[in-house]
Amino acid sequence: MAKKDIKFGVLLYGPGAHMNSWRAKDVPADGSINFDHYVSVTKQAEEAGFSFAFIADGLHINEKSIPHFQNRFEPLTLLSALAMVTSKIGLVGTVSTTYSEPFNIARQFASLDKISDGRAGWNVVTSPLEGSASNFNKGNHPDHSLRYEMADEYLEVTQGLWDSWEDDAFVRNRETGQFFDKEKVHTLDHNGRFFTAKGPLNIDRSKQGQPVIFQAGASKTGRSFAAKYGEAIFTHTTSLESAKKFYDDVKEQAAQIGRKKEEIVILPALSPIMGTTMEEAEERYHEIKNLVSIDEALNFMGRYFDHFDFSQFALDEAFPDIGDVGKNSFQSTTDEIKQTAKKENLTLREVALRVATPKDNFFGSYEQVAEQMMEWIDHGAADGFVLNMQVLGNDYTNFINHVIPILEEKGYYNRNYESDTLRGNLGLPFKKNRYSV
Repeated sequence: MAKKDIKFGVLLYGPGAHMNSWRAKDVPADGSINFDHYVSVTKQAEEAGFSFAFIADGLHINEKSIPHFQNRFEPLTLLSALAMVTSKIGLVGTVSTTYSEPFNIARQFASLDKISDGRAGWNVVTSPLEGSASNFNKGNHPDHSLRYEMADEYLEVTQGLWDSWEDDAFVRNRETGQFFDKEKVHTLDHNGRFFTAKGPLNIDRSKQGQPVIFQAGASKTGRSFAAKYGEAIFTHTTSLESAKKFYDDVKEQAAQIGRKKEEIVILPALSPIMGTTMEEAEERYHEIKNLVSIDEALNFMGRYFDHFDFSQFALDEAFPDIGDVGKNSFQSTTDEIKQTAKKENLTLREVALRVATPKDNFFGSYEQVAEQMMEWIDHGAADGFVLNMQVLGNDYTNFINHVIPILEEKGYYNRNYESDTLRGNLGLPFKKNRYSV
C-alpha cells in the first residue's frame, strides 16, 4: 500500500450509533434485524474499497438499553451470512472473553475465516456491563483488571488452537488413503488459571493464517493488552493531540515487547456530521439531536455507568459527584465524562445531551472533514478510521460519494483492493504457524 493510503472500516450498528437512530426517516426502523439493510451498507463499503465491516455486540439489556440494542443479530451468524454476498471486504465481529470459552470461539472464528476465504477479524472485548453476569453461570462479574487477566490467557489459548494444523497438514491422498500428516497436527494441552483446552482444533487455518485481532482497550490495562495482542486497534480519542498520544503509546509499548510498529494499525472511530456547507452540517446536527429527549439521554449516559440512574439528580445543577460509579464498566469512557463535566463546569442536562448526541470533531463541509482526516494521517495520529455514523443512511452514502473522492484526488485513498484477505488489505503480514519451520 502507498504510505498515505487511509484504511477504512464501517461499524454496522443497525440503524446507526445514535440511540434513537431508528427514528430517522432515511433508515429502516427495524435496521438492527433487517438483513437487507446490512447487505446494502456492507456492499456500499465494499464498492468503495473499505477494508472491513464491523459488528459490535453486548450481552446484557434492560428496559433502559439503547432501543435497537434490545433486538439485534448475533455477530458471527450475521457475518457468516454477509460472507456469502461479498467477496473482498473484511468481516469483523465482537465476542467477549469473559463470557465464552476459547475452544468454541476459536472454532467459530476459524469457520468464519474459512467461509469468507481469509476475511475474518475478531474484536476482543471483556464485557464491561456488570449485568452480563446474570445471563451466564460464571459467578459475579469480574473486576476490570481481572477481566483483562482472563482475556490474556484466553487469547493465548485461542491463538494456540488456531495453529493446531500446519498449513500443509491435510494431504487428502485418495490413492494411499492418507487424509492428514500426523507429524503436522499439534495438541495444545493448556491447563491454566482460567481455562483448560487440550486440542487440537477440528478445523484448519485460512489463507491469511489466523483471523485478525481487533481491540479497543483505552484504559492503561487495555492499552497494554492491545499492545500485546492487537493488530487493528480502535480508539475513541477526541482530539488530534490525544489521538497522537494514544497512537505513539500503543505502538511504543508493542515495540518494547518485540513487535513491529508497522504490523499494528490504529483506527480512531469517527462519527462525521457533514454537509455541502458548515450551515448544512449544523442543520443536520440539530436534526439528529432532536431524535432524543432528556430522559432518554439520561438513560443512554447511564448505560456507560452500568445503567446508573441519573434521574434522581437535578438536571440544571452541576454534574453530580457519584464517586467510583462506572469504574468497573466502561472505565475510560466514564472517567472522561466525569473529567469533562468538572473541567467545563457542565450541568447534568448539558452532559447527558452531549453524551447522547456527541458533536464529533470531524464536523463541517465535506472538504473540511476530508482535510481533518488527512491532517490526522500526516501527524501520525491514525492509520485509518472506523466510520461510526450517528445514522447509517444518507450521511453514510454522502461520506462515500463526497468525502472519499476528495481523499482519492489528494492521493490519500485507493479504493482498489490490493489483496484478497483482510490482513493483506490492512497491510498486515500473513500469520505464520508457530510450528512451521
